[in-house]
Amino acid sequence: MKKVNKFLSAGVLSIALIACTTNPITGRKSLQLANNQEIAAAALQQYQQALSSAKVISGTTAAKSIQNVGLRIKNAANNYYRSIGREADIADYRWEFNLLDDKQINAWCMPGGKVAVYTGILPITKTDTGLAVVLGHEISHALAGHGNERISQAMVAQYGGAILGSTISNNQMATIFQQAYPIGAQVALLKYGRNQELEADEMGLYLMAMAGYDPREAQPFWQRMEAASTGNRPPEFLSTHPNPDTRRADLEKHMAKALQYYQTAGGKI
Repeated sequence: MKKVNKFLSAGVLSIALIACTTNPITGRKSLQLANNQEIAAAALQQYQQALSSAKVISGTTAAKSIQNVGLRIKNAANNYYRSIGREADIADYRWEFNLLDDKQINAWCMPGGKVAVYTGILPITKTDTGLAVVLGHEISHALAGHGNERISQAMVAQYGGAILGSTISNNQMATIFQQAYPIGAQVALLKYGRNQELEADEMGLYLMAMAGYDPREAQPFWQRMEAASTGNRPPEFLSTHPNPDTRRADLEKHMAKALQYYQTAGGKI
């Protein structure tokens, strides 16, 4: 048993060395073993299913705002990745931004750039800048490869060193995808871990600032989100997020850098 454990430990260590990915905006390293094209294909299928079972709102002021804010943040990300020679990282993203008629206080971005915002969150975002906090955060989950990371963690947990020999079958991979993107789920998304949520906070703060939105509006937005919590059950958008004190301290820690990006984008300090 000890030999088996040593073998698996060595295998997992080798995997980590081979497949370690560094986020170019935050510097955080993560294990990303899965094929991004396969993930994007699975995400697209779930996104289309989500849209087909929902009322998609188009042409309204709110729908246009989501399109405009989303595109500004997407363009800011493209410009940043291009400036550091990493444009290939996101070249295959196919961005789409839709407003769904749903009272849930929620928004999400699939791997590959498929975004949905629910009408229930709009009274809390209030302005385009508040919307930029949400979209910056959710887009960051996709750009940081958090879906790949969570799927990779499941792969290692279930199959360990077998991954090194590429012996995971299509059926085994399909099982992992189904766990990550449950068929028929109202929100076809992974539940991200606390570290991933904090990274999305940080990265989202920078992206909204790069896009010309005042990052100082992030704190008031999250305060409104906290106020929207009822009893012990927070909105779905907050269900796996860090506690409010941790979030506030973390945002404040990154604010000076975010303001530099904001000033470079033409914002007034």
